[in-house]
Amino acid sequence: MDIRKIKKLIELVQESDIAELEIKEGEESVRICRHSPVPMQAGAQTYLAPASSVAAAIATANVSNDSSTIDDSDIHKLLSPMVGTIYLNDKKTGKPLCAIDQQVQQGDVVCVIEAMTMMNSITADKSGIISALLIEDGDQIDFEQAILVIE
Repeated sequence: MDIRKIKKLIELVQESDIAELEIKEGEESVRICRHSPVPMQAGAQTYLAPASSVAAAIATANVSNDSSTIDDSDIHKLLSPMVGTIYLNDKKTGKPLCAIDQQVQQGDVVCVIEAMTMMNSITADKSGIISALLIEDGDQIDFEQAILVIE
């Protein structure tokens, strides 16, 4: 199957409410799922901590003992729209795309996710200040896994 067709299918799934799409052309087939990654082949095992446990651990580490300074309504987690490898630095310049205490505007590119050899720019979906990074550069990321916290 032509890689351009696959890229177009990924875009269509991302832009729609479709949870899963499978296309067969002759002996070739492709399956795109939004809700969970495809099981990995034997011998290529990767273990990812659930996003909720990572977020809880980091939130606990970043929260001060004075609970009056935290307002849960101001906390917003940016979630991954896809499965892939996440990059927090610009590959060409090596400069960070996002950092803790960085002011971001809605639409600013904060990271890149590589999925099926395509580089996908991920933008902030809210304006504010990045208060926590919940992943590291080069990590494998799941669909709807928390990437960072914007307050």
